[in-house]
Amino acid sequence: MEIFDPVLLARLQFAFTIAFHILFPTLTIGLALFLVLVEVQWLRTRDALYYGLYRFWAKVFALAFGMGVVTGVVLSFQIGTNFSRFSEVTGNVLGPLLGYEVLTAFFLEAGFLGIMLFGWERVGDKLHFLATTLVTLGTTASAFWILAANSWMHTPAGYSLENGIFHVVSWWDVVFNPSFPYRLMHMLNASYLTGAFVVAGVSAWYLLRNENVASARRSFSIALALAAILAPLQLLLGDLHGLNTQEHQPIKVAAMEGLWETTRGAPLLLFALPDMTRETNHYEIRIPRAASLILKHDADGEVRGLKEAAPEDRPYVPFVFFAFRIMIGIGLLLIAIALIGLWLRFTDKLYDRRGYLWSCVLSAPLGFVATLSGWIVTESGRQPWVVQGIMRTSESVSQVPAESVLTSLVLFVVVYNVLLAAFLYFTARLVRTGPEEGPKPPPSTPLTAWHTQ
Repeated sequence: MEIFDPVLLARLQFAFTIAFHILFPTLTIGLALFLVLVEVQWLRTRDALYYGLYRFWAKVFALAFGMGVVTGVVLSFQIGTNFSRFSEVTGNVLGPLLGYEVLTAFFLEAGFLGIMLFGWERVGDKLHFLATTLVTLGTTASAFWILAANSWMHTPAGYSLENGIFHVVSWWDVVFNPSFPYRLMHMLNASYLTGAFVVAGVSAWYLLRNENVASARRSFSIALALAAILAPLQLLLGDLHGLNTQEHQPIKVAAMEGLWETTRGAPLLLFALPDMTRETNHYEIRIPRAASLILKHDADGEVRGLKEAAPEDRPYVPFVFFAFRIMIGIGLLLIAIALIGLWLRFTDKLYDRRGYLWSCVLSAPLGFVATLSGWIVTESGRQPWVVQGIMRTSESVSQVPAESVLTSLVLFVVVYNVLLAAFLYFTARLVRTGPEEGPKPPPSTPLTAWHTQ
């Protein structure tokens, strides 16, 4: 494919902007759960350390939320400008779903975020906790609608095609399409796990530097307790998601496994170099029959190969193959770190092992890498289809000159890197300052009390 192919450039532009955007909802979804748990502990114990932790991590949440809003708005415009044919064909289905996301999720988050951040001395404890809970619910609802729309593109249901335009027959089937429940739970859990390791990493950094020790021990304990539950759970959810993908998108799974021939007792490839031209792999390191055992829960189960699809209907296998292994490798590493933390907790050594603390610091960004790798697997594995089996990506692109798409892509790269630098700078400043060790908490106020400064 030519470098200045407008289809390729449009895909690269959307891939870059959505990959950048997804970092921030992932963080806000994860931190929202953490904030709920911290505020529960504050209401239960009235310990000022929990209040200080909440105030600190709420600031990080607000920064990530702002970045998510700024980078998310752009995506809707890109769909209209670069993929106008896609908008025309799927608008009856996807337009309302994206509208519901704004109406039910963004407005809920934005409406209560101010109370959550600035309402401590203005509203009662119960109302403030309600605001935190509703913001958390808003982040979850946002994921619900976005993943409903995206999952429909992978496993379309509840529609009819009239003159090449999709029309809704059943909204229930559209929203709860076959892949949606699995992808929603997998993504939400990934976000919670990512947030837990970000908190654990920052807390471990404080413990290593002997700073903010009391607060860091609290947040480190909560984060690793979450990780001990969420990391193994992600393995189970990933297995369920994989079984669903095997049923509805077997060629994607074949690309994930680097499997060219339909095989009974298919091996699990730990490493290989897929060769798209020769339709084979080089330098394979394999575990016999393990892929069939994982995908079919039967060591002799039949797994479909890439050659069952015409060459033009196959994804670019190396992207899918290696991204899948990065995701799985990070997932297994996070499970190991979480379980070691559980063992250290029970032996009263959780805060004392510098090697373990460093492993938590270094693993803080790994959840984002795994999430991006998972999305590469999901979206690249669907190609060349934008709506699986019905509409090709090449058929969905606007007639925009390649030079215009390239110019806007370069601008996005420049501006987004400036935004990322600003986000990292202000987040680093917050981390250097740290949570307040002994802040004066707000007075306990009745639910209906509203104060002015």
